[in-house]
Amino acid sequence: MWEQWLDRLADMGTPEPRYTAQRCLRERQAIGGCDLCAQACPHEAVILGPLGNAVTIDPDLCTGCGLCVQTCPSGALEYDLSGPLGSVREQRSGPEATTPNSEATLTCSQSGAGGPAVTCLGRVTPALLSAAGAWQVPLTLLHGDCAACPVGAASVPQRLHRVVQDAERLRAATGQPAQVTVRRAEAQDAERAQRVTRRGALGQLVSSGRRELVGLIPERPLPFVDWSEPEQRTPEEWRWRKASLQPTPPPGSAVYWPAPLVDDSCMDCPVCSNVCPTEAITRTHDAAGTLHLTLDLSACTGCMACVDSCPPRAMHRQNHWQASALEAPLILFEKMR
Repeated sequence: MWEQWLDRLADMGTPEPRYTAQRCLRERQAIGGCDLCAQACPHEAVILGPLGNAVTIDPDLCTGCGLCVQTCPSGALEYDLSGPLGSVREQRSGPEATTPNSEATLTCSQSGAGGPAVTCLGRVTPALLSAAGAWQVPLTLLHGDCAACPVGAASVPQRLHRVVQDAERLRAATGQPAQVTVRRAEAQDAERAQRVTRRGALGQLVSSGRRELVGLIPERPLPFVDWSEPEQRTPEEWRWRKASLQPTPPPGSAVYWPAPLVDDSCMDCPVCSNVCPTEAITRTHDAAGTLHLTLDLSACTGCMACVDSCPPRAMHRQNHWQASALEAPLILFEKMR
């Protein structure tokens, strides 16, 4: 009985990601669908099924590496970001932070390095790196032998470099780039200082009998999304991306935030709004019958399901927008009947 309780507590440290079906491009029936999560999973834990059961995660196979979350274009799969974000910020503001630019580290649980750890660096996303840039915290990501890792995959370092590139594109408008180093942990990294909360210390104690985890950052399973609340439709990742645009980009500066534009060949069909995984695209008609197609840019994940699914090919990708466009809905297209 006691051992079963300990096992359950230890398993809380690496739950499978939250899945929100309304955000899944397969459930939205976007043209071409999406299988990126299944392709990214190194343990075949992601099971793709029919409409209504498009994605399930096998808890017995899932290691919590986060690679499916990292690659999901619409935020249908996600982990709680508060633990890693809090750890990075605490390392800047804690007693060992002698200057505003004190280094922060995150390491994978298998690297052997000391300091705050996540299950796998597959959990690292552009929002985390952009936030570190906003806080002026140089961040070093330490990985282990990814090719032999039982948790993640050999591709983790390569994927991390792509995440860094995405974060740098986002931060370019602020003029304050993120300072991120990705490297393999070395022997001397085992002595890195640890800052663990009391909750984290308990998790470490509980887990120590089953696996070697150094400074594992505590996390909480995310609750189900209440889709009736519009603010919950936007994934946490993209809410943090917007919040991390600090210092505020100067007026007229271009922010990298891929989203659709619409040209005059729009035929007033509902496809774009139907496939949008966050309902960022809204299609309405006024009393005169005029079509108003609007976009909440801050809620757009840049998945381009609308572009790929548009029957007349009237939608096109635009990568850069003025910062002010993130603050209010944009009119993509208007057409009188």
